[in-house]
Amino acid sequence: MSKPSGLGQFNELPQDEIYLDYAATTPVHPEVAALIYRINLEEFGNPSSLHRRGMQASRLLENARQKIAGRLNCGTSEVFFTSGATESDNIAIFGVMRQYLPQDAHLITCSIEHHAVLDPAKELLREGYSVTFLPVDGSGTVDPEDLRKALRPNTRLVSIMAVNNETGAIQPVEELTKITAESNALFHTDGVQALALLDLDTKSLGADLISLSSHKVYGPKGVGALYVSSGIKPHLSPLAYGGGQEKVLRPGTENLAGIAGFAEAVSLLGNKRFIEKQRLQDLRAAFIRGLSERIPDTVINDGQEQLPSICSVTFPMASAEMMLLRLDKLGIRVSMGSACTSKTMVPSHVLKALGKTDAEAEATLRFSFGMQTVIDEIDRVLSVIQAVWAESRIE
Repeated sequence: MSKPSGLGQFNELPQDEIYLDYAATTPVHPEVAALIYRINLEEFGNPSSLHRRGMQASRLLENARQKIAGRLNCGTSEVFFTSGATESDNIAIFGVMRQYLPQDAHLITCSIEHHAVLDPAKELLREGYSVTFLPVDGSGTVDPEDLRKALRPNTRLVSIMAVNNETGAIQPVEELTKITAESNALFHTDGVQALALLDLDTKSLGADLISLSSHKVYGPKGVGALYVSSGIKPHLSPLAYGGGQEKVLRPGTENLAGIAGFAEAVSLLGNKRFIEKQRLQDLRAAFIRGLSERIPDTVINDGQEQLPSICSVTFPMASAEMMLLRLDKLGIRVSMGSACTSKTMVPSHVLKALGKTDAEAEATLRFSFGMQTVIDEIDRVLSVIQAVWAESRIE
């Protein structure tokens, strides 16, 4: 089966496997893997060391920073490397809010955020801070007017994700940042699902802080970044102490190979993401047409604006868990929602926020597409989906 070559040729998956869980993680691009391997073997210096190997490592680190800054259209001094988006989210939220006494600080976030944002928000609640969780409509979209009404004189931070990881709903971040800018609050967005396909130009987006992750864009796991708008960083409190790395905001010896791999993956995507976005829109449309023909009562959980790589589907009178297991036996890898919470076996907080009943939430699967997905695979999934659904129905 031929694979698309937008990023160069990937290693082939086994012929009997169809991977449709790219929103959980992407395969590492072969060129990225080769770079990581080479750096681990040949460029093993500590970027903080003053000898030649250290200087070489430091140059690699700054070259990676330049690549990420180029993608975001920001200064290199505004890019800070982390262990991933979860750490980036935590630094952004706690780093802003803990500058203030609990009674002097109010956080606004959204009911469908990733737990990397929701759990810090709940921790702040336990510490005595005020937190508002904005609702979403049935498409999973925040109403900008709800944000405007929620702002207070002591609102310090608004944190709304760019794209929901379960449904692919795109939030109106540019409009939300403009409303936030009318107050004295800062705006943070989790840009994890947006980085591969959408424009994250900091000049037009207007966010003060943006969290990013490597393993969603064909880079290695355990690496991420936090964009911090110039002028904001001196006012952020670090989560950890013990070194001067990343201008003290994120101390600890840098994962140089991982960081270089992350930057290389972002560089390889480049402007090809626009072509890939259209290709995935066509694949997703074909998948939805095929589903509606085979199972007419399926519900597609679309946003007002939708990321084409994610398709959340509620199957009528079905157990999504049973469907997932049956599909997995057939070599088809899908998800019931966020990979980070899929083992908890409780109805998705995202789907519940959209107005789904427990039964509907538990009948929902997430199919997510990526660079290796081709139409033949979509057709193969469609050829078995009706039987899988019928065998997983709950009367």
